[in-house]
Amino acid sequence: MATTMLAEVTAELVALEDPKAREVNARHGDDHGVHLGALRALAKRLKTQHDLARQLWATGDASARLLAILICRPRAFERDELDVMLREARAPKVHDWLLNYVVKKSPHSEELRLAWFADPDPVVASAGWALTTERVTKKPESLDLPGLLTVIEAEMKDAPDRLQWAMNHCLAQIGIAHAEHRAQAIDIGERLQVLRDYPTSPGCTSPFAPTWISEMVRRAG
Repeated sequence: MATTMLAEVTAELVALEDPKAREVNARHGDDHGVHLGALRALAKRLKTQHDLARQLWATGDASARLLAILICRPRAFERDELDVMLREARAPKVHDWLLNYVVKKSPHSEELRLAWFADPDPVVASAGWALTTERVTKKPESLDLPGLLTVIEAEMKDAPDRLQWAMNHCLAQIGIAHAEHRAQAIDIGERLQVLRDYPTSPGCTSPFAPTWISEMVRRAG
């Protein structure tokens, strides 16, 4: 029965494949061709099915893994299982969804944050930084914010792209959420010039940390 269900869902994903969507996604490093709206509609119909989610993940297909994330029970995964899944999730969209929809809801999220933060794999380390950024905003107690700023100042400029992006987000969030560190965060951003020239669509805020910090503080103020 389980095998039949997996085969049916896999066939439906194949039918939903759109070559144009795959082409667009490939520009961002993703390797799936199913529109996210179609994936969400399929997940809504399937509802939560954790065993099926595990089977879909095991296929290695990006669309199947995105669907798996939508129908799984985040708290049902063991710590080591999530660690393996994160290391397998190389496509940015799968990585981001796994982190935001599953790991952040897991009772193991803090243990994984600490394990991933200084991992030698920059993609894994970026997940540790992303979890740290959430704590900067929601639960900064026991975080060493000056220490984070020191690491960012020393390492962000030469970090690989995805790790650099995550560190930059953390820098901006420290400046936005903690007024006592705002001037230092802006100063670090100004001196490093990371993402200073990043193309930004009209109406969107630049990811350049000094601009990002100033704009979010202005909106809150």
